[in-house]
Amino acid sequence: MARTTMDLEFISAERVKFDNVDLIKLYFGDEPDGEKDLGISLLSMQVSEDVRDEVWAACKELDVLETVRVTAEIERGSKNMGKFIVLHVEPAKAQAKPAATAAAAPAANAAKPTEQPKP
Repeated sequence: MARTTMDLEFISAERVKFDNVDLIKLYFGDEPDGEKDLGISLLSMQVSEDVRDEVWAACKELDVLETVRVTAEIERGSKNMGKFIVLHVEPAKAQAKPAATAAAAPAANAAKPTEQPKP
């Protein structure tokens, strides 16, 4: 199986739970191709049963159209088409913040002039 990570816009998470069935389906948006879709291209992906609770909890914190980083395995589906199975979801900005903060800290300290004691 192949594994991929992509940045997409979060739209919705749907959980279906009854009897012995527990399924989570995530809906994401991607840039439209201009031919089949004009506003936003909709993608749906199922969540791996090993990480359902973790992914469901992560999605509760997301806003609609927030950019998220999705890690998924690609399984062979019907007619040899790829089927995305979600393994992990996190806000894309979560990884961008620490680097930006670390880079800004030295600049902020360098910008402060040191005062010399007055004679």
